[in-house]
Amino acid sequence: MKNWIIRYSFFFAGLLLFGFANAMAVKVKYLGLHPWEVLNVSLFQKFGFTIGTWSVLVGLVVICIAWFVNRKYINIGTFLNTLLIGPFMDFFLWLDFLPDATHGFQDYALLFTAILISSIAGGLYVAGGVGAGPRDGFMLSLSERTKLSVSQARIVVECFVLAIGFMLGGPIGVVTFLYTFIQSPLFQITLRWFQKLRLHLTDDELATEQVQVKR
Repeated sequence: MKNWIIRYSFFFAGLLLFGFANAMAVKVKYLGLHPWEVLNVSLFQKFGFTIGTWSVLVGLVVICIAWFVNRKYINIGTFLNTLLIGPFMDFFLWLDFLPDATHGFQDYALLFTAILISSIAGGLYVAGGVGAGPRDGFMLSLSERTKLSVSQARIVVECFVLAIGFMLGGPIGVVTFLYTFIQSPLFQITLRWFQKLRLHLTDDELATEQVQVKR
């Protein structure tokens, strides 16, 4: 039971932080966003609804495509990721406590903080082991089906997504092209750290159970 609580605590905390980080980035979107957020914001600007709603809709479309490509990476965690991050982001934007863009150095500080938090959030929810997000699962599926490496599949997919976002007038800036170089290494570091933390907490539980059995 404790292991289940730890896993889902990691997972939901990661999703909540991811939504918060996305909300921070959107406040200074003129500097550029992650390719998937460029698409979500462009759809919001073009057709209305909310950015979070488009995040959910795009995620569901990706899940449908991944289902036909390779469905093994689709599970409960995939759907929870799809359905929660967007509304979490909308919620933080609705609270309206995040600073607006000043077009000064503060905006860069806010955006790089958002990238740091999203990297921590990604490591946290993936370390929970509940399941990959729809976009990550799709790229893993595409990698297996096409024999591309995961990084190559990511580049191909995100370039395609970025092109659509650009054609729809999404916010593309210099930071858009830095996301992969900044976020991916930080994600790897935080993922390893949270995996060790989860293992440590789980080992404590197993050790307690073993002592109880011996008694």
